[in-house]
Order: sequence, then C-alpha cells, then structure tokens
Amino acid sequence: MKKILLLLLICFAQNLFAQKVFTYGDFSYTINKNKKITITEYRSGLSSVDIPSVIDGKIVTTIGEYAFYDCDSLTSITIPDSVTTIGESAFYDCDSLTSVTIPNSVTTIGSNAFFACDSLASITIPDSVTTIGNYAFFNCKSLTSVTIPNSVTTIGDSAFYGCTSLTSVTIPNSVTTIGDSAFYGCTSLTSITIPNSVTTIGNYAFFNCDSLTSIIIPNSVTTIGDGAFYGCDSLTSITMPNSVITIGKNAFFNCYSLISITIPNSVTTIGSKAFSYCTSLTSITIPNSVATIGSEAFSCCYSLTSITIPNSVTTIGSNAFFACNSLTSIIIPNSVTTIGDGAFDSCYSLTSITIPNSVTTIGKSAFSCCDSLTIQCNPGSYAAKYCKKNNIKYLITPDEL
Repeated sequence: MKKILLLLLICFAQNLFAQKVFTYGDFSYTINKNKKITITEYRSGLSSVDIPSVIDGKIVTTIGEYAFYDCDSLTSITIPDSVTTIGESAFYDCDSLTSVTIPNSVTTIGSNAFFACDSLASITIPDSVTTIGNYAFFNCKSLTSVTIPNSVTTIGDSAFYGCTSLTSVTIPNSVTTIGDSAFYGCTSLTSITIPNSVTTIGNYAFFNCDSLTSIIIPNSVTTIGDGAFYGCDSLTSITMPNSVITIGKNAFFNCYSLISITIPNSVTTIGSKAFSYCTSLTSITIPNSVATIGSEAFSCCYSLTSITIPNSVTTIGSNAFFACNSLTSIIIPNSVTTIGDGAFDSCYSLTSITIPNSVTTIGKSAFSCCDSLTIQCNPGSYAAKYCKKNNIKYLITPDEL
C-alpha cells in the first residue's frame, strides 16, 4: 500500500511541474523559464510549412523532439533564423520531405533529426552548426551531396549511414572525429577528403562504401577503427601516414581490389582480420614497430607472394596467413616466440620457412595442408621437436638461426 501511495505522489508531482502545452494554429509548443518557445508538435496535412519565429511575442528557439515525426505529406519546410536547436528526431521519418532550409542560427542538429527522410535530395548545413548528431541523416537514400561547414567539430555515429546516393563529401578542417558508422553503406561515395584535423576514423566509418577507389589518410590520424573500410571493394590504393598507431580489426576486410599498402613505422598493432580477403594484395612490408600480427590478419590474401616480418614481432596470431596460396617462402625473425593455431594453414605454395630458436609455442594445424613445405630449424629447437611430432618435413641447420 505504501508503494502505491508513493507512486501516486510521484505521478502527482510530475504532473504538477510538467510544462504546460499551448497551441498556435497547427503547432503545439511549450515555454521555458527564459520565455523561449519549443515547438513540440505539428498537426496538419500541408505539404509546405513555414515555422514562425515569434508566437505571442515570444521567440521560437527550438524544434523539439519528434515535433514533425512521421509527417508524410510534408515536402518542404523553412526554419526561421530564431531557431538554435533542431532536436532529436525532429523530422524523423518525414519520407516526402525533399528540401529544408536550415538558417545560420542553428548550432546543433540533434540525433535522428532527419532519420529516414528518404526523399531529401540535398541539404546545406550552415556555418553556425558545430555538431551533427548520431543518425542525423540516417538512411536519407536520395541525398546526393552535402556540404559540411568549417564550424562542425563532430560528425556523429551513423550520421550519414545508408545514404546510398551520396557521391562525394568534403570534411572540413574543424572536424576531429569521424564517428562510428558515419558513412556506413554509402555505396555511391566515390571520393572523400579527410582533413588534417581528424585524429580518429571511427569503427565501420566507411563500411561497404564499395564505390570508393582511393583515400588519403592525413598525418593527424592515430587510429583507424575496427572495420573502418570493411567491404570497400573498389579501393585500389590507400596512403597511411606515420601518425597511425592502431589498425583496428577488420579495418580493410574484403578490400579485394587493394593491390599494395605500406604500413608506417608508427603502427604497433595490426588487428585481427585487418587485411583478410584482400585477394589482390601481392606484397606487404610490416614495420619494426609492430609487436603483434593479429589472428587472421592476412588470411585469404590469395595473391600475396611475399611478406617481411620484422624483429619487433613477438606473436603471429592464429590463422594470420591462412590460405595465402601464393606465398612461397618466409623467414620468421628471432623475436617471435609464438606462432598461433593455423597460422600458415592451407598455404599450398609454401615450400620453405625458417623458424628460429626463440619460438617456444607453435599452435595446432599451424602448417596444415602445406604439403610442399620444408621447415628450416636448429637442432634440439622447439621447432625441430614440433616437426618430428607432427610429421612435418624439416631441415636441420647447424648455424644458429
């Protein structure tokens, strides 16, 4: 009984202090403590709407959450220059909206603001905007171009996700972060300029942008997120600067047109499946900064004929070079202690590999289906014992490896 009374008191308090909703024509609105107006709802079947800048002598500053939600008949809207904020989901699922004028007064485009406005063909974001929220233009399938002004510092997660007609984007020097999945599935995007201000390319930022042919990553970028260019299957070249420290897992997964890449000396980690299924990749040099080659990092790179592993590497992850069918020989440096499970499994053309005394762990099936392989190793080494136990051909080299 006491719990019921407490709930009733809470509900009473919420109703008591709830903002009063007023009406003005087809608009509903609230007034905040500063006597500014937020449009909370629009009720009409009109195709064109001008939002008033003043109602009853008070200034309209905000288009509230879901204010124009699912207004199917709305084709165009003019936002007055009194408005500073376009709230979350303000025009969510306005699927007939073809044009919108955002004034220079607006500083924030909220999350989901134009979510699934799939008739919106173009939009100009004014110089006043600093933030493009998460999912702001999610699935705006008709959007062909967008100009992001120098005022914007953040492009939110999935901001242009699924904008399948978007062909080009210029990101200004003010942006420091390209959010997770920011341009995910922008299948018509052929080029993009990333400025020197950007330090992070978020996870899956350009996932499946399969018309993107080349990209220059500026020397400000330190992190290429997980799956950042996953499925960019038209990407033939990429310039990676010395600022990059981490190449995330799946970063270039299935970029099957990528022929070559230079990994800079700044990189310490190559994530799992980072270059998996880069089937046109013929050669790669791993710099002395890298300590770990992640699991499946280069798996199914069928055209890879050579690879240089530096003395900095201590671990070759499981299935790291699985099914690299063109790889014929490899020298493992004396820094390596661990060769993971299936590391060179199904490397059918591999005839020679040198394993030093430093290696103390070799995983199961590390050289499975390498029928032409002869392993060179030292007498009494872990590698020699491994070969003998697993019936792998080996050649004892008396000189220390």
